[in-house]
Amino acid sequence: MGLNSTISFGNESEERACSFLEDIGFKILERNYYAKKFGEIDIIALKDGILHFVEVKSAKLDFDPIYNITPKKLKKIINSSNYYIEVKDLDFPFCIDAVIIRGDDIEMIENITI
Repeated sequence: MGLNSTISFGNESEERACSFLEDIGFKILERNYYAKKFGEIDIIALKDGILHFVEVKSAKLDFDPIYNITPKKLKKIINSSNYYIEVKDLDFPFCIDAVIIRGDDIEMIENITI
């Protein structure tokens, strides 16, 4: 798979994740938020007064994309989330979630840092 098809697949997966989240009552606030020196947050959404930082993982092959959320990746997500809250001067409860896309199936896992 070339770079352009990888980017396209990633963008398509994030679109599917956003649609899924909106269908279950989330309001998408930002996508692909880049936190200096920490990394990117795929989706930032709000539901019931809780800010959700969402990592999207998907795979085309017989590989479960959940395994791409490593301790190192989690640390980057946590640091990026804290950076976002600080820069935006927010005072919301928040959690870090994952949307896992396996073919046609989409699963949301809330509070992946617990």
